[in-house]
Order: sequence, then structure tokens, then C-alpha cells
Amino acid sequence: MIPIAQPPSLSDFGHDPWWLVLGKIVFAFVVALLGTLLGVWFERRVVGRMAVRPGPNQLGPFGLLQTLADGLKMAFKEDILPKAADKVIYFIAPAISMICAVTMLSVIPFGPMVSIFGHQTPLQVTDVSVSVLVVLALSSMAVYGIVLAGWASGSTYPLLGGLRSTAQLISYEVSLGLSIVAVFMLAGTMSTSEIVAAQGQGVTLNLFGAELPGPGWFALLLFPSFVVFFISIVGETNRPPFDMPEAESELVAGFMTEYSSLKFALIMLSEYVAMVAMSAFTVTLFLGGWYAPWPISIWSGANSGWWPLLWFFAKVILLVFVFVWLRGTLPRLRYDQLMRLGWKVLIPVSLVWIVFLATWLKVQDWERNDRLVVFGILGGIALIAALFWPNRKPEQKPTVAEQVENRPQGSFPLPPMDLQVPPSPRTRRMVAEREPANVPAGQDSEEV
Repeated sequence: MIPIAQPPSLSDFGHDPWWLVLGKIVFAFVVALLGTLLGVWFERRVVGRMAVRPGPNQLGPFGLLQTLADGLKMAFKEDILPKAADKVIYFIAPAISMICAVTMLSVIPFGPMVSIFGHQTPLQVTDVSVSVLVVLALSSMAVYGIVLAGWASGSTYPLLGGLRSTAQLISYEVSLGLSIVAVFMLAGTMSTSEIVAAQGQGVTLNLFGAELPGPGWFALLLFPSFVVFFISIVGETNRPPFDMPEAESELVAGFMTEYSSLKFALIMLSEYVAMVAMSAFTVTLFLGGWYAPWPISIWSGANSGWWPLLWFFAKVILLVFVFVWLRGTLPRLRYDQLMRLGWKVLIPVSLVWIVFLATWLKVQDWERNDRLVVFGILGGIALIAALFWPNRKPEQKPTVAEQVENRPQGSFPLPPMDLQVPPSPRTRRMVAEREPANVPAGQDSEEV
């Protein structure tokens, strides 16, 4: 069992002096800002490595100052305002996504109880009994910045990108919420700090009467929920291969086509802040939060003091690398594939997994004989379903000759089946003029 070092609870919040609360807020903001600046550099370096090229390497050590130079360049670019734009919403929209993404970090636990200038306080800005729902609400509100940016630009392509973002949010918000239900069922709480504490304490699995200690990370205990959740947050943050609201190859630049200068930079940075915030949210729900991974957890002091802050950010960086890895390896999905994955795969899988998990947790409370009977009935139903499941035979495709015979009248003429293209009229005339004597009697020269 992983040693515990005073995990915070809801009663530990609300007692800090004002300067300590302000320091925590500044710390969360700095994490978001540095995560954005380093995230852009990290993505360019990793994708460059995957593409066998150096990436940014001129400004500063390892090119670390390249992102700062790009930010200064954007600040001095000309700020263009389209004539058909709604000026108020056009200016407000980029800030909405940025504010929602930064606010998500306020309920993320960065570490356990620590001592700061003699005050025992948790490394977390605040926590409430429904902190997970707060993050989901902020994630849903962030899409308003994209939709309003596309609508307020007064242009066709931004509007289309904003509409795509709305459809994408509806598709993946449902599966995102369903995947977290399993975490609520196992942890028994919606507080982020208490969910982390539940993973640190580990769980006990009651398997056929035998109590076995299980690992604490919900990513292992609830692996289907973890997979569905991670795919959903990639869609929520509009990251490749789910970047349909932008889709530069077909929509110029999507919802931010008409933006420039600092407003364009704000939209771009909000995407990276959301990526860091959702990575931290994933670490909190499924990867043990600030608890040290094995075998580091064997060390008795791994989960005490300021060390948990290191384990937390190491996990976040690992997930950010996965985001970048997906961008460097997977092509963008078609829009119909995007919708099909959300509605026909992720949502059914989440529903089936929740029903199975609820049944399993309920069966654990029964006697051994009752559990055997239930498992026997479920196994028999699964066997019968597998044996008698209707198997659709693939329809035989008609041959080429049948397609030619069944084509409607007046349709577009088909090329010759032997792929021998007949000569053009000009060629036939030239042949007829050069060799008129070679034409057999009774045959038209145009048929040569």
C-alpha cells in the first residue's frame, strides 16, 4: 500500500489568509502561462524530432526563447478588424476560452498538505464537493469562445468552423461525462482532492470471497473509462486528429481565420492552456494525482513534503507528450468519422461499461453462491448470444458486365472494357486520307 502523507479534505479549505490564497492563484496562473509557453516549444521540438528535423534551435538554449520571440512578433503585427464583424463579441470571444481554461486549474490538487511560512495548507487553490462538475462546466463554456469567434467574424469560413465545434462538443461531451461516472462510483465523491486520496489509499477487491489488495490508480481499475475519457478530451480540446473547427487544409484557418495580432495569439494560447488543464484533470481522476508511481512509492518520503509536486508535473508532461504524439502520427479524421466515433462507439461503450461496473459492485455484496448463480446466468446469456447472433452475409457485388447491362439509359458512357481507347476523329480522318485504297469494299472510311 502506498504510504499516505496527510491528503487534504474539504474541511482543510477556507482557512488560509488572504495573501496565501492570492499566492496560490498566482501560482496556478504561472503554471498555465509557463505550460503554454513551454508547450508550444515542446510540441515543435517533438514533432520536429518525429519528422527528422531539428525544430526551433536558434534562439536561446535548445531554442527555448523561440516561443517568446513568436509572441513578440504577434504583438507587433497589424490588428485587423473585419467590417462585417460584431466588434464587442469579436474582442470578447478570445478571452472566454482563455479564462475558462485557466480557471480549471483552480480545483486541481497539485500536492498534499504542506507548510508555507508556518501555515499548513493544501497545494490547491480551492475545492468543493462537486469540483469535477465545475471542470466539466468550464470545459463546456470554453466552446462558447470558439463559436462566438466564428460567428462574430462575419465571414463564411469562421462560421462553418464554429458550427463544427458545436457539433463536436455535443458529440464528445456526453461520452466525457459518462466516462467519469465510473470514477464517482468507485471513489464515492466528486471532490478532486478526495478522489486523489481514494487512489492513494488503494482499494480492496472482493473476488469470490477472497479480499485482494488492488492498485490505487483508476486508470488500471477503470481502464475502459480511462480510454474513453482520454479520447473525449482530445476532441474537447480540438487537438489533432479532432481539430475539425480549424481544419486549415479546407477552412483556411477555421474559426480564427479573421483574427490577427494579440487576439490570434490569445486563441492559440487558450488551446495549449486547455491541453495542460485537461492533462492535469486526467492525472487527478485516473493516474493517482500527486502520488508517486511505483517503484518510487516504495520510498517512505515520496508522498510527503514538496516531492509530490514533482510527480504530478511529470505525469502532466507525459500526457502532453501523448497529445503531441497524436498530432505527429495520426491524420485528421473526416467529419463523418468524427461523428460516428462519438455517437456509435464511445457512448455505447461507456453505457455498457457503467452497467457492467454497477452490476459487479452490487454482486460483491452478495453471498458466494448467489454470485456464482449470477455469473452462470450472465455467462449462459453471453454464450447463447454469441452462438445465435445474426450474421449478415456480405452482399455480392455485380460484375462489370452486369453493371454495364443494368446502367440506366442516357447515363454517362463507359470506357471500353479492354481499356483500348479508340482513335480520335482527327486521327481517323488522317488515316482515311493517307490510305484510302486500303479500305475494304462496303466499309465506311470513318470506321477505320
